[in-house]
Amino acid sequence: MARFILEVDLSKTVMFTALALIAFAANSVLCRLALGESSIDAASFTVIRLLSGVVVLLVLVSVRGNKNGASESGSWSASLMLFLYAIAFSFAYITLDTGTGALILFGAVQITMILLSLFSGNRLHVSEWAGIALAFMGFVYLMLPNVTTPSAMGFLLMTVAGIAWGIYTLKGRRSQNPLADTAYNFVRTLPLLIVVTVIAFKNAHFSSEGILLAVLSGGIASGLGYAIWYTALGGLSVTQAAVVQLLVPVIAAVGGVLLMSEAVTLRLVLSAAMILGGILMVVLGRYYFVIMKARGQT
Repeated sequence: MARFILEVDLSKTVMFTALALIAFAANSVLCRLALGESSIDAASFTVIRLLSGVVVLLVLVSVRGNKNGASESGSWSASLMLFLYAIAFSFAYITLDTGTGALILFGAVQITMILLSLFSGNRLHVSEWAGIALAFMGFVYLMLPNVTTPSAMGFLLMTVAGIAWGIYTLKGRRSQNPLADTAYNFVRTLPLLIVVTVIAFKNAHFSSEGILLAVLSGGIASGLGYAIWYTALGGLSVTQAAVVQLLVPVIAAVGGVLLMSEAVTLRLVLSAAMILGGILMVVLGRYYFVIMKARGQT
């Protein structure tokens, strides 16, 4: 019975993780389409993105109700990290191309989450270190052809975005009510969004296409995606949560192959194999370490 429950929990974690990563990949595409084509300015995109998340999530919370009785409803610190990530991410992509931005963002996320995990007393198995290294090398290999020398401001902003997202992820690992926590994290960004709107109002420009992309990014890819991610985090270690996010560019590339008939390149195949192999080493390394430790205590 215990084994069956463990397998069910594992299946749910895999499913929710996959859905969250797909949402992250879609979000990256939507953000880049909106900001890269200058159909909307960075401040307006951020405001509409987060407002859309607020509306969609509050509707879902009101429909679903509090079925598990958990009283959690997000936190101000998590909301600050969410806002910081969203605003820094948007403005960073004004001066960064997709490959460079992704490399800086996910590099900062990895370093932040792993360092904070180490500082909190967690120690990684040697296989986990090897898996992290292999997955990150695969990620860098995938991104290299599109990497250019970043501007100092773009590099700084994307690094801030990566650090904020890493901390936001860590704060969600203990969530007992992911949907409500995510909803009220978004709601608590409203005062900051008002400040941004007042400051950036004179320079705002947007089109119907830009607004649509921001709404899709906020309501679906961000709002629902982040709630699903908070759900998945309950079954992931900090290291696993950090490393699996390296799959996002691979998923985006595979989406290009499936939806836009882009060519399957040797670089994509090799990098995907390296990233998946690294993730497998991290997952199995953690599993092996925990099992062996449990056996030693019995």
